[in-house]
Amino acid sequence: MKYDGVKVLVTGADGFIGSHLTEALVASGASVTALALYNSFDSHGWLDDLPEPTRRKVNLVRGDVRDPAFTARIVQGQEIVFHLAALIAIPHSYLAAQSYVETNVTGTLNVLEAGRQCGTERIVHTSTSEVYGTALTMPITESHPLQGQSPYSASKIGADMMAEAFARSFGLPVVILRPFNTFGPRQSERAIIPTLIRQALDPSCPAIMVGDTSPVRDLTFVSDTVAAFMAAGAAPKIAYGCPYNAGSQRASPVSDLIDMVIALTDCGKRVQQEDSRFRPTNSEVRALLADCARFERETGWRPKVSLRDGLEQTIAWWRARLSQGRVRRQKDFIT
Repeated sequence: MKYDGVKVLVTGADGFIGSHLTEALVASGASVTALALYNSFDSHGWLDDLPEPTRRKVNLVRGDVRDPAFTARIVQGQEIVFHLAALIAIPHSYLAAQSYVETNVTGTLNVLEAGRQCGTERIVHTSTSEVYGTALTMPITESHPLQGQSPYSASKIGADMMAEAFARSFGLPVVILRPFNTFGPRQSERAIIPTLIRQALDPSCPAIMVGDTSPVRDLTFVSDTVAAFMAAGAAPKIAYGCPYNAGSQRASPVSDLIDMVIALTDCGKRVQQEDSRFRPTNSEVRALLADCARFERETGWRPKVSLRDGLEQTIAWWRARLSQGRVRRQKDFIT
């Protein structure tokens, strides 16, 4: 993929996937502007953990995509925009739905409008497999019905439709990438794999607390998801305004993930269910499994990292974090 010297903006670069994407783009020779959400702690999120030689090559910017004037200024002059900025915590969306609409829908609208006004060559908009809700048929193709089973997923459906509308109405070159569940180093404990690993390794945790262990997930290691973003940004014949799935195309019940993490960490702790970690009954997405044939055909992308290898890399990262005392406990729902 040809990124050498290309001017690229990554919104949401301070997050889990965004920081890995920023790192990969720098390694590919791109001229990267990385947007982190403004805060009063002088922090750029996970970008602060990048190796110093990488950080020096990144133009670090703090701001908020909800501000249209600010968004227009940072999009100006960029050739490719990777739009990852979003509120993603599903449990919090039950409590603060409007904030998800403001960031995920209006923020996306601001990025799309800025790209239209500035003549951006391509925008890669980040969707999510959550827009499908519980699978009606599996594997899930891009034609699967959209189901807003949480305020978060509803806001992402709205953002996806806005991206489609801008492609249809204005010819905006926007690619809608729909990653399935991604895991790896730097992921928040809001997600199932990091919360399992941290509890398995942390001596202060007497048990591994879980929620519903029956949902099935399609889990992709972060380096493969990053490769999907880069393919979406560079593929010469990709279609605009329609979604592309990117997942491992493997289905794993949460119960199997628990067993794998216990085995790989040599953990002897008991597993205990906790009511607060369950989603509302009608909101739980029971099963996700990607059909990525269309994306593979049009970009050549394929996932390379097995679930076991990805878990081993993630466990090694958590061991290092815990040994350095750099972990703050987070209690949340399993997603």
